[in-house]
Amino acid sequence: MNFSLLLPSLLGISLLWPCLPATENSKTEKVKHSAGPHLRVKRGWMWNQFFVPEEMNRTSYRIGQLRSDLDNGNNSFQYKLLGAEAGSIFVIDERTGDIYARQKLDREERSLYTLRAQVIDTTTGRAVEPESEFVIRVSDINDNEPKFLDEPYEAIVPEMSPEGTLVIQVTASDADDPSSGNNARLLYSLLRGQPYFSIEPTTGVIRISSKMDRELQDEYWVIIQAKDMLGLPGALSGTTSVLIKLSDVNDNKPIFKESLYRLTVSESAPTGTSIGKIMAYDNDIGENAEMDYSIEEDDSQTFDIITNNETQEGIVILKKKVDFEHQNHYGIRAKVKNRHVDEKLMKYHAEASTTFIKVQVEDDDEPPVFHFPYYIFEIFEGSPHGSFVGVVSAADPDQRNSPIGYSVTRSKVFSIDDNGTIIATNPLDREISAWYNLSVTATEKYNVQQISAVPVYVQVLNINDHPPEFSEYYETFVCENAASGQGLSF
Repeated sequence: MNFSLLLPSLLGISLLWPCLPATENSKTEKVKHSAGPHLRVKRGWMWNQFFVPEEMNRTSYRIGQLRSDLDNGNNSFQYKLLGAEAGSIFVIDERTGDIYARQKLDREERSLYTLRAQVIDTTTGRAVEPESEFVIRVSDINDNEPKFLDEPYEAIVPEMSPEGTLVIQVTASDADDPSSGNNARLLYSLLRGQPYFSIEPTTGVIRISSKMDRELQDEYWVIIQAKDMLGLPGALSGTTSVLIKLSDVNDNKPIFKESLYRLTVSESAPTGTSIGKIMAYDNDIGENAEMDYSIEEDDSQTFDIITNNETQEGIVILKKKVDFEHQNHYGIRAKVKNRHVDEKLMKYHAEASTTFIKVQVEDDDEPPVFHFPYYIFEIFEGSPHGSFVGVVSAADPDQRNSPIGYSVTRSKVFSIDDNGTIIATNPLDREISAWYNLSVTATEKYNVQQISAVPVYVQVLNINDHPPEFSEYYETFVCENAASGQGLSF
């Protein structure tokens, strides 16, 4: 036997989806049941897809029909629908095989449902066919208007820009299916902004169509509309606004208002630390007021200046670590210049504005510093209590040179004295542990809050302290009267 799928088309016409042609697998075979043998046809069909339009405003509507070609209409077949959505979103008429949707479907939320079907012979209680999967696809309708996702839009162009100058590109998105007709195909148009601006219908690129003078008007509001379905009747639309500002020409250079800045930095500050800000002012607007700060004089090459592009401040940062004991003050000179200068306006920017920065280094109480980043020592196993292992050493880098105390963290096998000498406090057995990983701390005695730690690795060396042993007990057998040289049995 096989199934046919009866599907309603989008035009309301029921379509019978034929089964695939019979193949070798469609041959009949004899199956024995309690009622006697009868012929059973192997499945030679393929499940087809159901299609249902989204947003159907009915509480229950027919999608299609599952029907067995063995169903002779005597109501002995029972059709069952299985799956996560069976009984909730989709139901089946167990007598006719008609499938219904019980709620409105939204393709943008879910476009495909996979269900299973089975046919039961109610007279025998047996399945006519095993469970089979089929798919219900939700087809698209034009129910989503275009949306501009990157709002708000703002652009800046120089005044008196020629016709055709690119201003900005706006992009709208449509949640409908792009493969379903023209539902997601968009066209852009200008609702407000003529005669100064134009827009490319398919790309959303806005261009200048007439020269503008900033001194007459320095900004324009442009309204853009995006329509789906290529603007055909029934199309949905969305709009957005674009603020277009005209920028000034760059006829003013930035100038420092302060001729001297005093900054401080701690000697413990890491590289990359911001130690202060400097500020220049520019009477221009827009990108003509964007500026770059840089170091003009710094023999030590210890500092750098970066520009905060939002606030137009110069941020002085530490490029190399400083040491109060080595050098406690620095003098550097900084300069500032505009980032965008037209060749025709270079006469206004011939000499960059500069300022002097004095940097004072502050002394910090620093923790002890070990002479090596790690230590590796060796000791023979079996060494007696108090045997020497090795020596670690740390020093206070500050001027006061505090004495140092040492300790071994969480170890019952080793100890350390105030000179950094490590000894073994218990006999060691390489066969138990061949390596010990220790952590030795150094603490300033003038300030116990200043602590450093270093890893110490101790390798236990082998000595010949174990006789050889057989891995197991051997018991042998020999026959009486065995000849000389005859092998033994184990």
